[in-house]
Amino acid sequence: MKKPPKNVREVALDILEAVEKQRSYSNLLLNSFIKKYQLKGPDTALLTEMVYGTIQRKMTLDYYLEPFIKKKLENWVRNLLRLSVYQMVYLDKIPDRAVIHEAVEIAKKRGHRGIAGLVNGVLRSIQRNGIPSLDSISDPAQRLAIATSHPQWLVERWITQYGLEKTQDMCEKNLQAPVQTARVNVLKTSREHLLELLEEEGLIAEPSPIIPISVRAVKGNLAHSKYYEKGYFTIQDESSMLAAYALNLSPRQKVLDACAAPGGKAAHIAEMLENTGEVIALDLHAHKAKLITEQANRLSLQNITVQILDSRKVNEIFPEKSFDRVLVDAPCSGLGVLRRKPDIKYAKTAADIYSLKTVQADILNATAKLVKTGGVLVYSTCTVDQEENVKVAENFLIDHPDFEPYPLQLPEAISALANGYYVQIMPQDFDSDGFFISSFRKKEE
Repeated sequence: MKKPPKNVREVALDILEAVEKQRSYSNLLLNSFIKKYQLKGPDTALLTEMVYGTIQRKMTLDYYLEPFIKKKLENWVRNLLRLSVYQMVYLDKIPDRAVIHEAVEIAKKRGHRGIAGLVNGVLRSIQRNGIPSLDSISDPAQRLAIATSHPQWLVERWITQYGLEKTQDMCEKNLQAPVQTARVNVLKTSREHLLELLEEEGLIAEPSPIIPISVRAVKGNLAHSKYYEKGYFTIQDESSMLAAYALNLSPRQKVLDACAAPGGKAAHIAEMLENTGEVIALDLHAHKAKLITEQANRLSLQNITVQILDSRKVNEIFPEKSFDRVLVDAPCSGLGVLRRKPDIKYAKTAADIYSLKTVQADILNATAKLVKTGGVLVYSTCTVDQEENVKVAENFLIDHPDFEPYPLQLPEAISALANGYYVQIMPQDFDSDGFFISSFRKKEE
């Protein structure tokens, strides 16, 4: 058994270093480090808060640090200072003296007296003088970018697409912890019964105000419930649940989920089909396809068939007009899920968005041939960028005159947001992920 480190802050620093060096997702690293060091309860909560908070606010923290740093720093020293300033500015329950003491001890352990003295000096200067104000930044886009730690090019792009006020609301929402939500497997239980079962375990949840078969966690991690293992529910964001609704499903239909891993939407489709018909779930990678199979087994779904296939090559495998419904939940920039994966915003570029647009169009073009006459094709992404969303949908209709816009079929609480055949959900709309859904129908011949 591995001996736990001296304190949680050392683990947090290890994760911050790994995120930058390995370009790994912080959520995956966080989970692996929690298991590695067998952290529990308050330590897990503090570690999660410090790691996510430091990454989410990295640009703001660098702005606060800049006046106090006179020379180039090693990367781990800068991360240690970021981590420490995050605690001093944003965590009220930890005294500054404790933060500074821990930082100096870590600096001694990892470096030498000189580095420890530098860390001590910088942090005590901030404690004494306070952090610099953002009011001196005259450009609204630059000020918002630094205040909310979003790259300025991205803020300017969103302002062009959505205006300053909506962009500010989105950027501020991206700094908040996401709500954990779950989709009830109605083939095994009801929402009301599940809420009672969770309460018996000491987990508190409440009905979703927007999705009839969803619950929102209030206390505890729903993934730790024994009823998760029994397949009574799936952890899934509420925005993501809407894709299956948009397909307007009926029992015994044949459905293609072209980009299915890790399988949440495929499972939702299978449940809405009442375990009848067939769901063909595709993914390019074997290890991801395995996740879909595991989901189906956990939920006791017999109508899902998993295949490893590049969805741009579906016409080599499936005959034309062979599916009643097709879902293309396409690879995208992921800019709608920055609350869950804050490191994404620092890694993406405008060039990434344009290259993804090509992949998205290629998948749509290939899968469109598989839709039966009168059938429905749904295109969705977990991003908020119009280049990947509404423009892709509009171009699809131009390039495919055999399709027409199909009014979105959504739960009542969401339907008012829809613009006919598509909807763009912003993170601030329902406290869910940013998500785009559009729906097309193949015309009668």
